[in-house]
Amino acid sequence: MKIVMIFIAFLFASLLFATDFTVTSMPEVQRKSPPEDVKNIPFGTVFSDHMFVMKWNEQKGWHEARIEPYHAFTFDPASLHLHYGTEIFEGMKAFKNNQGKVVLFRPGEHLKRMNRSAVRMMMPEIDASFAEKALKRLLQEDKRWVPSQPGTSLYIRPTMIASQNTINLVVSNEYLFYIIMSPVGALYSKGFKPTAILVSDQYTRSSIGGVGDVKTGGNYAASMKAQSEAKKAGYDQVLWLDPVKRQYVEEVGSMNIFFVINGKLVTPELTGTILPGITRQSVLELSRANGWKVVERKISIQEVIKAIKNGSCTEIFGTGTAAVISSIGKLKYKDREYSIASKPDSFTLKIYETITGIQQGRILDTFRWISEI
Repeated sequence: MKIVMIFIAFLFASLLFATDFTVTSMPEVQRKSPPEDVKNIPFGTVFSDHMFVMKWNEQKGWHEARIEPYHAFTFDPASLHLHYGTEIFEGMKAFKNNQGKVVLFRPGEHLKRMNRSAVRMMMPEIDASFAEKALKRLLQEDKRWVPSQPGTSLYIRPTMIASQNTINLVVSNEYLFYIIMSPVGALYSKGFKPTAILVSDQYTRSSIGGVGDVKTGGNYAASMKAQSEAKKAGYDQVLWLDPVKRQYVEEVGSMNIFFVINGKLVTPELTGTILPGITRQSVLELSRANGWKVVERKISIQEVIKAIKNGSCTEIFGTGTAAVISSIGKLKYKDREYSIASKPDSFTLKIYETITGIQQGRILDTFRWISEI
């Protein structure tokens, strides 16, 4: 009975949302100069002048919401997130379109996904509309940090961490939510050139019933060994297979994956071990709206290899917020390499140009994906 009451109290408190926030602006003389050439700085290493922060506890719910100068946090060595990985995050982008306006791409979908992650990780949900409002105000404060070079954007990282000080494995009674922003160019140095992928049948990304469909740090930390081995072998990323049979394709690196087979766009169905990507969702919606045949189903690596060999698989690409669309030109599986010839009129290129065109204002946004600041 006591456990039930505690859980009810947690749910009630998680519904208490902050309704306003304060803004403390950095004096102009202390503000940094945004980089002039974003493309030549390492991805995600430079940050804008300000950040958004708010706290949560069982008594007050979300409170102390504020925009303030970017700064370091100080944590107790016993802080829960340092020991048990109780943290979630999102990644979205702001752009300067061809009219010079600052816009966001599907912020509501990203914040809804963050709340789904929070529910799975026993963390309090945020008020998505309030968080979007705060994000837009943060962007107004730091709008000069949104780069205007082609292929660049301001990457936005909302994050939530458990901040209770205890090394006992418990649901935290305190949390910290914050948003930081970083001007970025392309995630991969190759840009849109086809990447080389190593299929991993030794390591798996997630397990059934686990947190593969959640943006939590442990998923990404556990992928680094396979990624490191792929890099040493001369490949750009790892193609993950399912955790049980090591047979069905799941994701590529930290991206969702698509195949064009027999003129159909095929992507693995969401099974709980695959992250429901916002770019993935956008590709599916855009493809269906344009009359493409789209299939979400299990697809085995054996089927992929056979389709590459007989020519029925004409394109493979990954999708994600950071890279948008990443063309794949080569797979290595069980000591054999298989190449996919890229075409100048490929679907991969068309979908990339359409999504980036909508983001940058070159193409009319009939889907209402863009939110102006």
